[in-house]
Amino acid sequence: MAGRMASRTAVVTGAGSGIGAAIARGLAAEGANVVLADLNDQAVQAVADGITADGGAALAMHVDVTSRAQVQAAVAATVERFGRLDVWFNNAGMNAPMPFLEITEENFERIMRINAIGVLIGIQEAAKRFLEQGGGGKIVNTASIAGRTGFPSFAPYSASKAAVISLTQAAARDLAQHGITVNGFAPGVVATPLWKQLDADLAAMGAADSGFDSMAADILLGRPAQPEDIVPTALFLACSDSDYITGQIVAIEGGMILV
Repeated sequence: MAGRMASRTAVVTGAGSGIGAAIARGLAAEGANVVLADLNDQAVQAVADGITADGGAALAMHVDVTSRAQVQAAVAATVERFGRLDVWFNNAGMNAPMPFLEITEENFERIMRINAIGVLIGIQEAAKRFLEQGGGGKIVNTASIAGRTGFPSFAPYSASKAAVISLTQAAARDLAQHGITVNGFAPGVVATPLWKQLDADLAAMGAADSGFDSMAADILLGRPAQPEDIVPTALFLACSDSDYITGQIVAIEGGMILV
């Protein structure tokens, strides 16, 4: 299949729904071999089946991004199936809002482990494979506008996404010598299953003023994003068009946070 990603192989974590699923479909449409990693086996297999039905190449895998052994297994399976690894998307993440003064250590640690340590492991294991292949390669991380400005009802999530931004910068500095670029994007309010759950959690907390509709009202372009709105930037960061860009976080939020 011809396209900007022809003959390249990409892994997308959290690919069973939302932004990850949209990115996986977009990569496949541009000719990439796509490995879809997620904890939800049924969901990720359905996305992979849709890609193959459309003529693409896809492999679905059960991967817990907080498990280095499982991430290593995903790298090995990718290489076994498609011969090499070219792009790694650290997209998997979660949120579990709590009122600021009620945030527990367990809540904080769980969110940081998935959203931040999971990204660290993904960067490290992808980079190791890139080095085995002789250098070069691209790593793309899903940050958030919450990493630029803290939100009181989900402070641990904000902290974890700030960590993603810092990890992106640190990895870019370390890996540039090997021709590996590390970038990310920061979505704002995106209509995904994660936001539906988040809205329900916030409503249960009585924090209606920080829900989906309330936050979307601040978007200059007048509407929340759809997962498909994220895809063009994700593709840009994954293909050769962005070869001279590293250590950057691209905001995709319709003008919600101006910095």
